[in-house]
Amino acid sequence: MKRETSRLQTFLSIVSALIMISGLGSAAYIYQKAVNEPADALRDRMEGGSVYQIQPEDSKKYQRDIEAISGKAGLVVADFRNKLAALWQGKSLAYMVAAVSILISFAFYFAANHLPSASNTEGHSRLDRNERGKSD
Repeated sequence: MKRETSRLQTFLSIVSALIMISGLGSAAYIYQKAVNEPADALRDRMEGGSVYQIQPEDSKKYQRDIEAISGKAGLVVADFRNKLAALWQGKSLAYMVAAVSILISFAFYFAANHLPSASNTEGHSRLDRNERGKSD
């Protein structure tokens, strides 16, 4: 039983390392290739020597229309939805992929290092057999 637990721990540790390596590698690749410019900009605005793109959701007409349809709560929900959608584009996607791969890798690593030991498992099975013998 101890041998099987050791094999499972080794397997889970290897899976954890593979997830970490592939996830961070993918995140680095996405970060390198990503363009952070949104494709649906209405126009560019020049301020202080820098160019900023104006998104449709930043326009007063868009905000007025949303508020007329669904009130202030609609504005909050639309803003939240837009910010959440922005996490899955461009360089933010690379950060999300890195974070998710680190979390999943940590979960596998935690599971590998917190498996019940063989002595605990054997002790429970002996107790279960003794209790069954007494109740029969």
